[in-house]
Amino acid sequence: MPIRPLQALLIAGSLFAFNAQAAYPDRPIRLIVPWAAGGSTDAVARAVAQHMSETMGQSVVVDNRSGGSGRIGTEAAARSAPDGHTIAIVELPHAIAPAVFIKMPYDLLRDFTPVSMLGTSPLLLFVNASQYRSGGIQEFLKDGRASATPLPLAHSGNGTVSHLAGELFAAATRVKINPIPYRGSAPALVDVAAGLVSSHFSTLASGAPLLGAGKISALMVTGPSRVAALPNVPTASEAGIPGMVFSQWWALVAPATTPTEIVQRLNREVAAALAHPATRERLTTLGIEVRASTPDELRTFMRSEVTQWADVVRKAGINPE
Repeated sequence: MPIRPLQALLIAGSLFAFNAQAAYPDRPIRLIVPWAAGGSTDAVARAVAQHMSETMGQSVVVDNRSGGSGRIGTEAAARSAPDGHTIAIVELPHAIAPAVFIKMPYDLLRDFTPVSMLGTSPLLLFVNASQYRSGGIQEFLKDGRASATPLPLAHSGNGTVSHLAGELFAAATRVKINPIPYRGSAPALVDVAAGLVSSHFSTLASGAPLLGAGKISALMVTGPSRVAALPNVPTASEAGIPGMVFSQWWALVAPATTPTEIVQRLNREVAAALAHPATRERLTTLGIEVRASTPDELRTFMRSEVTQWADVVRKAGINPE
């Protein structure tokens, strides 16, 4: 049977799409990190990008786009061409943001195609090492309650997990705080080490360099159990602080409508990167629990997180901006 012109056109179009995807990637891949370099998200991105660069035949380049509580870089990713050459990391603050910002330049659940979970990590309350020893949460609470002025507590921007952690901490402990926004955990922790602000909630990955240098101390952890690398640091529950059992998480996404074949390729590459001993060791050392997933599992997880944190924000009495 002869092929009709319309059939020929459809076949040619299908072959073109197949060849384009088969050639993927045909240039370097940009991995957008919506925070400053040096923080935990940056560490996760670079660990995964390094292995993917070795296996995908093209460089995976980390692009730090900080500002706007993560919204600037994330919006850039959402507006990128859905061809797999721009991907991004999203995390817990992205699930919190819809509840704390009236206007959002993107929709986490609508404007992105889930690729894979990357990992999770509890937060730690970091303070200046010259003022408190690691694990000294009770001394910090005593001083905070006795302070005549609110404690200047740094956070990574309005609506971020470090911001909400500070508000929950203040409500649960009766310690008055003065929230001060930064462009990420890395600059916030530098000022904690310098004594310019009292404290900052962040992951071990972000705090490890200054902690190892003896510049900052860790007082408590928000996870359900202690961090193996810091056995003397109690959990919030052990310290008598209720309602502070949660963890930061990271996931890889692509712009919405990215072809399924490309998403599946990226998912396989991420799974291989996370399973590689060097990557696992690098992230585990930073207190990050490696956690891969399918795209569908990640989609379900993100929906659940958006719903859960909207309820937390409402109960905390935080008014949307």
